[in-house]
Amino acid sequence: MLEHRNPNPALPKRVVVLGARGIIGKALVARLKAESAAVLALSSSDIDLLEEAAAERLRSLLRVDDALVVLAALTPDKGRDIATFMRNLRMGEAVASALGEGGCGQVIYLSTDGVYRMGPQLITEAAPADPPDLYGAMHKAREVMLASVVEPARLAILRATMVLAPNDTHGSYGANRFRRQARESGKITLSGRGEETRDQIYLDDLTSLIRSVLAHRSHGLLNAASGVSLSFLEVARLVAEQFAERPEIVFTPRTMPVTHRHYDITATRRAFPTFRFTAHADAIARVHRAEGL
Repeated sequence: MLEHRNPNPALPKRVVVLGARGIIGKALVARLKAESAAVLALSSSDIDLLEEAAAERLRSLLRVDDALVVLAALTPDKGRDIATFMRNLRMGEAVASALGEGGCGQVIYLSTDGVYRMGPQLITEAAPADPPDLYGAMHKAREVMLASVVEPARLAILRATMVLAPNDTHGSYGANRFRRQARESGKITLSGRGEETRDQIYLDDLTSLIRSVLAHRSHGLLNAASGVSLSFLEVARLVAEQFAERPEIVFTPRTMPVTHRHYDITATRRAFPTFRFTAHADAIARVHRAEGL
């Protein structure tokens, strides 16, 4: 669970966003700048975390009262192999090395719910992190790296579920892929009958959560999930409803077992009692409009 250090929420003097060119990074930077917050937006063109001098370069840019938001990672579309896993670990090592000498006032690390196993049980922040693949293992390892150099009262870890975002390039199985399929072929293809259930979080909701963690100077662990899981068939139908010419939903033989993921978001409600998540139907419609469809 999260704990707050700021009884009167206020954004820090400066927010450093590492991974500012990605979909989440761009949206977060825009949100913070809209509030006239001081932001240092860093992408791989500013600091390549795979270069030998990356830690020193990042360390030289950080101030003691900065808040650092770590979003930089090679996502699964870049590879799920051992080589990609090791590159991600080297990137994490560079950040941890930079923070090991002086650091800054707060660190927020955006991790993944891929650290959890699938199952019918409700997932809470107390659920064991037992990653089933290299991507989840990488994020868990980076969490441990940061925890080894950042004191607990300065570190917040957010484990995000699937993100609903305009112009997503990852192509993960879900609403973003279904929209692309419908646009390109007039069809949405589901595995089996689309029985699996998953949570999703709207991009604006995720950046709002990060903004709240910054303002409260929160620390601890929080699952960034809406608490509502839909089947892929339900998601496909919501996507299909956005098109004037409804795409056909096509079912293909299942090659993987049916899996489910559900969240208990009591910790989020306790940390941010007034926070409200965007309903999946509304989020899917907003993303559709944002893409100009």
